[in-house]
Amino acid sequence: MSDETEKTPEIQRQGIGSLEIGLRILDTLAESSRPLTLKSLSETLELSPSRLHKYMVSLVRTGYIAQENGSGYILGKSSLTLGVAALSRIDPIQSAFTAIDELNRSSDKTVSVTVWNGHAPLVIKWLDASQPVAVNVRLGMELSPFYSVSGRIFLAHLPEARRDQILDSFYANPPALPRYAGKSLDRDAFIEHLQKVKDENLCSFYGDFLPDINVVGSAIHDINGNISSVISLMGLNGDTDVRPGSRYSEMVKACAAQVTGEICGRSQRNEPGAS
Repeated sequence: MSDETEKTPEIQRQGIGSLEIGLRILDTLAESSRPLTLKSLSETLELSPSRLHKYMVSLVRTGYIAQENGSGYILGKSSLTLGVAALSRIDPIQSAFTAIDELNRSSDKTVSVTVWNGHAPLVIKWLDASQPVAVNVRLGMELSPFYSVSGRIFLAHLPEARRDQILDSFYANPPALPRYAGKSLDRDAFIEHLQKVKDENLCSFYGDFLPDINVVGSAIHDINGNISSVISLMGLNGDTDVRPGSRYSEMVKACAAQVTGEICGRSQRNEPGAS
């Protein structure tokens, strides 16, 4: 074994402390919603103002931070350029596909990914379990906004005006009232249900529309707080508990949260009227 190979683990452990401090400064500024003073940064990072100031001088000089109104510090143009370059390489849908591949393997349940096509969820990925469930849903199919978990998740996150438009059209002459946990939902009850779905980022059915089949879904959010896609899992009622807090509901929520984190997503929109 060569000397270079023998030294590699030690080199990896050592790292560069000053670089790590610089990155901690950038992370702290990125997480703040307002400019931070040298004093507040010093307290947060537990660094003396004199030592911290040297880092700030270098970061300002290279454009990674800037001073706003000569006082507080914010991220600079170089940080923005770096962030935009990283974001341009993110593929939210491919990230969702990769995540449900693992979810399918770890759960051995049928899983899917849907996107909103403007008026309903569209299935863009479908993976069967080793023992497929007997449902008439496959890749490329459009699902009901009212009788599917993904449809309700998308409805729950739509801007209020657009959501009400869809609800008004449906409830004017519904083929059948939506159900949840065995109960029929009129318009007011359905809106209340949607609010709970949004708050929990979870929707589940216990055989309300598919006899002996349970379904649970959770949303992946993008950087603007909008839904990128919805991940769903389904299985037989006898061995697939999808109630909130159950193993499978937690697996689906964790999967969606993982992808949201990978694509730098957030659960709330930046603007209330965003679509």
